[in-house]
Amino acid sequence: MPEKAKEAKKIEEKKEKEEKKPEKVEKAEKPKEPEKPKEAPAAPAVEKKEEKKKAEKKPKKKRPGVFSHYKVEEEGFKRVLPFCERCGPGYFMANHGNRFTCGHCGFTKYKPAENPPSQ
Repeated sequence: MPEKAKEAKKIEEKKEKEEKKPEKVEKAEKPKEPEKPKEAPAAPAVEKKEEKKKAEKKPKKKRPGVFSHYKVEEEGFKRVLPFCERCGPGYFMANHGNRFTCGHCGFTKYKPAENPPSQ
């Protein structure tokens, strides 16, 4: 029991000290100066940021889709790009200048050389 009484006294002392501290702070405080209203130049800075954000957005690229894989002729449709030899029909190979590459399996087929090097 004496321990509980000691703890209770300590708690009461802390509360009294806390009550006294605000009084000292109030006496020591200086009168506050009136706050100056914010000036208008802050608003244009916000507008500039918004303009930059709008300018940074790039339009999305439109993908040509399936129409780039076929060519329409009088006889009918003609495939422009070959099918992958490994994956089978339905998987077109991409045209990379000197080679065709499959995006699904990674198979690469090199195009025949147009002019063989002469010695």
